[in-house]
Amino acid sequence: MEEQRQDNDKLFSKRVKAGRRTYFFDVRSTKRNDFYITITESKKRFDDQSFVKQKIFLYKEDFNKFLESLTETVNYVKSELLPEYDFDEFTHSNDSYNSNSESNITSELPDDFESDFKNI
Repeated sequence: MEEQRQDNDKLFSKRVKAGRRTYFFDVRSTKRNDFYITITESKKRFDDQSFVKQKIFLYKEDFNKFLESLTETVNYVKSELLPEYDFDEFTHSNDSYNSNSESNITSELPDDFESDFKNI
């Protein structure tokens, strides 16, 4: 029964493939109709072909703090540590997936909710 609940509470999902790793950004709901985000890293192990998963739960009261810190951290790496690196080099390989990713969305969220996460 719990497994069925987990499938039903996923409202939105975005997948990012990155070599041996895949990241999942999922919006989920609680029994009380509240919302939170799970960020999952799934990494394939070569020795036994299994997957190792790491998961972060991000609750609505932390969205702004998390986004601000993540943006600040990424900007620091881009501007201070690797200013000459072309970060767009790998963006193009995901363009074809991203244009088709709309089929991965199971429900739409309000515009203002999603707009906070587009600036990362």
